[in-house]
Amino acid sequence: METTTTTIRWGLLLMVKHTDIQEKVQEEIARVIGSSTPRYDHRFEMPYTTAVINEIQRFASILPMNLPHETSEDVTFKGYFLPKGTVIIPLLYSVLRDSTRFAEPEKFNPNHFLDSEGRFIKNDAFMPFSAGRRVCAGENLAKMELFLFFTWLLQRFIFHLPPGVTDVSFQAEVGLVTPPKPYTICAVSRF
Repeated sequence: METTTTTIRWGLLLMVKHTDIQEKVQEEIARVIGSSTPRYDHRFEMPYTTAVINEIQRFASILPMNLPHETSEDVTFKGYFLPKGTVIIPLLYSVLRDSTRFAEPEKFNPNHFLDSEGRFIKNDAFMPFSAGRRVCAGENLAKMELFLFFTWLLQRFIFHLPPGVTDVSFQAEVGLVTPPKPYTICAVSRF
């Protein structure tokens, strides 16, 4: 749950910074779900919200270095020989911020996951749960939790900065998981 909570914390911080994106997500929620309880299958009708959630994961990169892996046999990779038993630590941050795969890697931009018609598109470089045979066992549960929690929160609340606060910091705590530094925001009921 720590990674889901951390991603939601980043998501809310990004929504108070990018109120135009927050409003667009809320418009899609109102159109598709209305006041009903969000269901995971709603995501198929909500390309913009799905793109925003993916972009939160990409931009926040809450697990910049994933858990160590080990080669199970001798391997040659891009001209480098790696003997069996070599420890590999995937640097996910470098993939999620790759300018050859994301047009504006240093900017929060949900269009990284939308085509010109506004349809959701997958990107092979999007791997916040790692890659290969050792991908996160909880990936599907985490995706469901993120969609349901984020959608529920934005369905019910408008998030904004407290009075007198004009900007947010995107500095992260240092650790295996990198949450944003503590912050204060306001949640105003939409109903």
